[in-house]
Amino acid sequence: MARKTTKKYNPALDNIEHGRSMLMDNPIFSPLLMRIRVDVRKDNECPEGGWALADARGIIHVNVRRVAQPQEWVFILAHCVLHFAFDHFKDKDRPVEWNVACDCFINTFLTDLHVAPLPLHMHVPTNPLPNDEERLYRELCSTGIPDELLYCGTAGKNSRDMEGVTDTRRRYWYGADRDWKELFADGIRLGVSKAISRAAGVDDSNKKRPPTASEQAKKWFMSHYPLLGSLAASFKIMEDMDVCRALDVRVAAVDEWKREIYLNPAAALKGEEVRFVMAHEMLHAGLRHQSRCLGRDDYLWNVSCDFLVNGWLVEMKIGEMPQFGALWDEDLKGLSAESIYDRIVKDMRKYRKLATLRGVGTGDIIRRSDPGWWNSAEGMSLDEFYRRCLTQGLVYHQQSWRGTLPAGLTEEIRALDHPVVPWDVELAQWFDNYFAPLEARRSYARLSRRQSATPEIPRPRCVPTLIDSEARTFGVVLDTSCSVNHVILSKALGAIASYGISRDVPFVRVVFCDAEAYDEGYLAPEEIAGRVRIKGRGGTILQPGVDILEKAKDFPKTGPILIITDGACEENLTVKRDHAFLMPRGARLPFVPRGKILWMDHRIPKMPPSGKP
Repeated sequence: MARKTTKKYNPALDNIEHGRSMLMDNPIFSPLLMRIRVDVRKDNECPEGGWALADARGIIHVNVRRVAQPQEWVFILAHCVLHFAFDHFKDKDRPVEWNVACDCFINTFLTDLHVAPLPLHMHVPTNPLPNDEERLYRELCSTGIPDELLYCGTAGKNSRDMEGVTDTRRRYWYGADRDWKELFADGIRLGVSKAISRAAGVDDSNKKRPPTASEQAKKWFMSHYPLLGSLAASFKIMEDMDVCRALDVRVAAVDEWKREIYLNPAAALKGEEVRFVMAHEMLHAGLRHQSRCLGRDDYLWNVSCDFLVNGWLVEMKIGEMPQFGALWDEDLKGLSAESIYDRIVKDMRKYRKLATLRGVGTGDIIRRSDPGWWNSAEGMSLDEFYRRCLTQGLVYHQQSWRGTLPAGLTEEIRALDHPVVPWDVELAQWFDNYFAPLEARRSYARLSRRQSATPEIPRPRCVPTLIDSEARTFGVVLDTSCSVNHVILSKALGAIASYGISRDVPFVRVVFCDAEAYDEGYLAPEEIAGRVRIKGRGGTILQPGVDILEKAKDFPKTGPILIITDGACEENLTVKRDHAFLMPRGARLPFVPRGKILWMDHRIPKMPPSGKP
């Protein structure tokens, strides 16, 4: 039995993450830090004796082997961030004196700003120096670098803490250039605005102010883009940095239950980027991506939906795709979200490293359980609400000739307007594929004795068509482990019995599976419903049960197999026959199934309080 391994706790890494979150709380640095990747891998490019190194591609390489307090990491990370803000990567021919001059200038700036205490290993020049990098650089080139200034950087003594200044071909880590000065200016404006409001003690939330980019985007959808106009009017845009920090939202996320879209002000999105992000989140909710997960891996399903939605938005030319968290791949064009998911689960390690608009490893669809309000009589269901918004928007969009929509998006919206096929109806359709209804034929066979008084009068009657009754059967592999509740078993067995009888199936081959397989042989459908006794209640291994049916000489080679399970089974299951899975909605299989999956509604109906009818 394999031992369960636990991830070793790393206090240095925990302090780095704590320091990064503390720096994110500072509005001056948050717009820059949102666009910078903090690399905490052990094999990154940071010198062994240093603490951090700024890379011109928009990466800060951090040495996780060095131990420092969170406040010290705030200063170290802020030092590296300011290299980008002050455009210190601009000259490829300057020697080490330029790096030292930049370090001295940044340390003095941070000390005056009181961002965090100065780390013990770093120094601020004690002698008066020119308060400009260019002048200090020229002075150091003429006089040399004093020993005390060699400890001003974050990479250690005699090591540069800026890298990549000479190679203009190296792209930014997210694939595009970024105006760091503009982001720093946005942070300063945001910081000054908050500081003035806090110092004055004035709550300017109700003060008349110019509309934000998100408010302008919302009005644009309502007035110029009918497809998403109804959804835009129904959602509340939350642009609160504290709320986004609590929900760990780096750029954007959506909560379909609360009908809220969260936009992080620190992301500093442009107007066109805000349109793209809002349309992205609204389509997540409108197309019911959360409820369509159906037991799949939450994050990988979110990534699949992101690829799908972003491909549509690029094709529709709505806004501009942001540089962080926007997943798009030309090779996935034309595929559905389910097909994309089936493709990316084959390389889970690669796709788990991708970042959604919410962040790395976190989906931008905020998953919540049903709060219960929608099930009351106070309003329509959530499915009906979003379906009506999108279907009406599609009609208005096409009537007003507002542009061509992708065929896949149009098909999904139209599919929402059709009611979902109940699971028992899908099961009946599965039966019909293998057991066609028997057709009666007219017969003029010999009459019974009750009609012998007038034998000269022929009396036709209808009799069933002669068939091979032994071939009209199917196999059932039933998971009887402890994880399968009695509601699933009763509903599944009852449905199988009723449909077996209605399709004139004389006998069903039944195998129970838990830790072992129990072959019950052939049973009449009515016996399955009432007189079958469940034997095992251990772990679940389905392969022996499938092998019994496939190797049985008295089981037809064309007989299909129906597997009833909750998905808690072995990771590799091989079924060579035609088969289908009957599973509770929300469960998932640990492998990619080849057969059809029938999702069963297994919710237990609520009983009325005692004393009430």
